[in-house]
Amino acid sequence: MKIKLFAVAAATLFAASAQAQSSVTLYGVADVGIEYLSNANGATKANNTNSRVAMQSGNMSGSRWGLRGVEDLGGGLKALFQLESGFSVDDGTGSKDGLFNRAATVGLQGEFGTLTLGRQSTPMYDFGLRYDPMSISARYSVTSLDAGFMSRANNSVKYVGNFNGLTAAAMYSFAYDGKETAGQGGKNREYGASLAYASGPFDVGVMYEQRNTGEINARSASIAGGYAFGPAKAFLGYRHARGGNWMVQNSMGETTTTTAKVSSNLMWAGMAYNVTPALKLTGAAYYEDARRVSADPWLFVVSSDYALSKRTDIYLNLAYARNRGESELGLNGNNGPLTGVAAATNTTADANPGNRNQFGAVAGIRHIF
Repeated sequence: MKIKLFAVAAATLFAASAQAQSSVTLYGVADVGIEYLSNANGATKANNTNSRVAMQSGNMSGSRWGLRGVEDLGGGLKALFQLESGFSVDDGTGSKDGLFNRAATVGLQGEFGTLTLGRQSTPMYDFGLRYDPMSISARYSVTSLDAGFMSRANNSVKYVGNFNGLTAAAMYSFAYDGKETAGQGGKNREYGASLAYASGPFDVGVMYEQRNTGEINARSASIAGGYAFGPAKAFLGYRHARGGNWMVQNSMGETTTTTAKVSSNLMWAGMAYNVTPALKLTGAAYYEDARRVSADPWLFVVSSDYALSKRTDIYLNLAYARNRGESELGLNGNNGPLTGVAAATNTTADANPGNRNQFGAVAGIRHIF
């Protein structure tokens, strides 16, 4: 009898442990390359050092490592967490914004969708990842014109649900910069939502996001779509933005403050084509029309990516920023191709707008683990 009771107890414990299975995965990306830039940031024509060749970490993807865990709670419910940290391959340094600067979340997942809390990507980030032809690569993508497409928010609650081709997402941040202040409930708040629908070759989505700085509210709204045919996929998108200062991240996830134009319209189009299972070519064009100022830059990007294996690929990306009027677009952001002393004293560049344009090329290797 005792033996039977022991067997029943052991079977019960085994069933309970099976229902509560958990796993933790270590993952990451190491991406580094050599970049050439004409009219490089901080260079001057006077000393003929207006071009730059440098090693850059995080070109196609931001270099990172992370931990992702899940526990089966039974009944279709799971607990999950994610910790992700950015780093530079070229010098081995981490981010100045903390250990897990890219993501630090914990949440629940079930038939209702996924609910997470912590520091995480915004709906605008996820929207760009889905509809930018360059998949918001750390260099040479839609993020060069609007860094909000790579933003993250602290102290945020985020929901994502998938329902028969329809993906709904919403996020609310109590203090996107981590600075909760008593008596200032509306300051430093951020919220956004998106809807995307995919059916067959069609994929279309809309997004809205607002960030309250306490002085000026920054708003962004976007609509974009994709259409797949054979080995190719075409993209088309539009984003309208108004005012405010945005806290955004570079390829390592480090935060910086960028001043958005009072109002601007950003449009893009592109196509990705799988020449072979290993070789992928992508072309994209971006145009921004800034309202009430003469600043209307173009950005053109051509990318070639060759997979050496399922985890390792090599790439060569070319880009050209064409500045018009008061535009100061640089390939790596709106700080301009020529800044500081160069912008203040370089009368040749002022007289010849062609000197304010920028060409870039980066060749590198990426390993995913």
